Parts: sequence; C-alpha cells; structure tokens
Amino acid sequence: MLKIINFFKSLYIDAKNIYVKDPAAKNIITVILLYPGFHAIFFHRIAHFLYTHKFYFIARLISQYARYKTGIEIHPGANIGHRLFIDHGMGIVIGETTIIGDDCTIYHGVTLGGTGKDKFKRHPTLKNNVLVGCGSKILGNIVIEDNVKIGANSVVLQNVKSNLTVVGIPAKGVKKN
Repeated sequence: MLKIINFFKSLYIDAKNIYVKDPAAKNIITVILLYPGFHAIFFHRIAHFLYTHKFYFIARLISQYARYKTGIEIHPGANIGHRLFIDHGMGIVIGETTIIGDDCTIYHGVTLGGTGKDKFKRHPTLKNNVLVGCGSKILGNIVIEDNVKIGANSVVLQNVKSNLTVVGIPAKGVKKN
C-alpha cells in the first residue's frame, strides 16, 4: 500500500514540476489530463516497475501503447529520476540503458540513443538539471554532467563536463555557467 501511495505522490510531484516550469500550464489538473509528457512519464513508471520485475512483454506492451498515445518512446528499461519535464514531447526516443537524473528538461525530437557498438550500457547518462534542446541527439555510452545545457539540434558524441553549454554538430562547449 505504501508503494502505491509513493507512486501517486511521485506523479503529483512530476505534475507540479511541469506546472511550475511551463508558463502555458494553467493548473495541475490540466497537466495531469492533457500533457503528453506527463502521460509518458506515468506509463513509463508502470512499465519500468514491471520491467525490473522481469515482466518484459507487458512492460514493452505498455511502453508501446504510451508511444502510440503520446509520440514519446521510452524504453521500459530506462532509469528516470524525479521531476523530468518533457515539453512538446513528440518524437522523443529514450533508449533502454539510458539514465536520467533529477530535474532534467527534454524538448521534442530528442534522441537519447546508442551507436550500435556497445553491448551492455549503450545509451547516455544525464546527471541532474540537464536541459536538452529540441532535435538534439545524444548518442552512445557517454555522461552529461550536472547543469549542462545542450542547444537545439546538437549532436553530442562525447562526455560533457558540468556547468557547460554545448551546441553544434558535433557539439562543442560555448559557455561555462
């Protein structure tokens, strides 16, 4: 019973975070009912629980349903921290071994994917408070440290140190916070 209460408490915190970060959100009820980013997180939390308990087929079924409903594909094996804000989420792909820390923001068209070379940890790790601009591709087993901003349409192929803004193809640091 406590796990169910914590699950809904966590979802409320996610919805409140979206409401605070998105100036277009009029209230938390609107976020819960109408925001596809919130729906994708909701379904992912269920699918991830099932995936970690080895119910792989049901977990993938739920994640595919969520993809169909929201346009956001999150593999049930991905580890997502607290207060993820997915804004205008259409076209986001988050791979199986991706790790996302707390307080991150991801815009539409982002891929957190693999390069096809690695067998185990194939996808990126985003630490805390990372912002990923629309259309960006972060590929491979790399680490994006705390407080990093990735500009729109950037392609990130190497680790990024904390407190840095990166842009371009391939992404390069342009500003240290």
